[in-house]
Amino acid sequence: MVYIRAKKVKSDQYLYLVKSVWDSKKKTSKQKIIKYLGKASLVVKDDVPIEFRNDAKILSVLASYNPQDIQKREDATKKSRHQLLKKLTDGNIDGSIKIYKEYVNIFSISDFFDKILRPVMTKIGSDWETGKLSVATEHVASNVAQTLVKIIMDQVSSVKNKKKILLCVPLGEEHHIGCDVLETYLTIKGFKVFNMGTSVPSDVLIEFIDMEKPDIVLISITINDNILAGQRLVKKIKEQSKIPVLVGGYALQGDNIPKFEGNVIGDTRLDEIPKILRNSTLLN
Repeated sequence: MVYIRAKKVKSDQYLYLVKSVWDSKKKTSKQKIIKYLGKASLVVKDDVPIEFRNDAKILSVLASYNPQDIQKREDATKKSRHQLLKKLTDGNIDGSIKIYKEYVNIFSISDFFDKILRPVMTKIGSDWETGKLSVATEHVASNVAQTLVKIIMDQVSSVKNKKKILLCVPLGEEHHIGCDVLETYLTIKGFKVFNMGTSVPSDVLIEFIDMEKPDIVLISITINDNILAGQRLVKKIKEQSKIPVLVGGYALQGDNIPKFEGNVIGDTRLDEIPKILRNSTLLN
């Protein structure tokens, strides 16, 4: 059984999606956390994993936390997604910046990346793959999105952290918007980020790792055809060093996730990634 558990910290409630698991040794059930959802007053339907998103009991619990505000936030999010999709495909950077600024005046930067930019870019990629969007329009949208991310990067400040993160893509991967988004967000969170989003030979990447000695490597894979190249890249990195490797991206958000020698972070919320990077036990 899957349900929502609330935990009170000081005056605020925080929600977790949990399930009951039977412990055969202790002959009792225990709770296993499926996903941390966030502060109760800010959690919306889209924060729930898709397979549980239409569960009536879960929706009822969410609605109990200030339902009018929840509906208002969901409506604002849907509207912003629709507007940003049009601005990106039209090549309108000024309009895209305006949507970003209006959204973060109410919500957080991580919410913009998670709930607006990422779903919009996923739809653009999906429409391109199915032929609903031309190659030219997809390139225009991706270029505007990358420009938007760079502008956001220039506007934010951060508190520095000791960990160094290398972002990269496998050979042949031309889409690096995921790396650009991560670079911006992780820099805000204080990490030192090396963004090698451009596809380069693995030998060049290994040489860079030897020179800069990052603490963790994150590999982003957008296109399914590049999964095999990603697996080879992870294997080569692991053969040359003991550095932890995390793999994620649009290509790894389905149900049948291929195996890698590194850890896969599939459909992971953006604000959960810094926690993973700081928690060495999750990288083993």
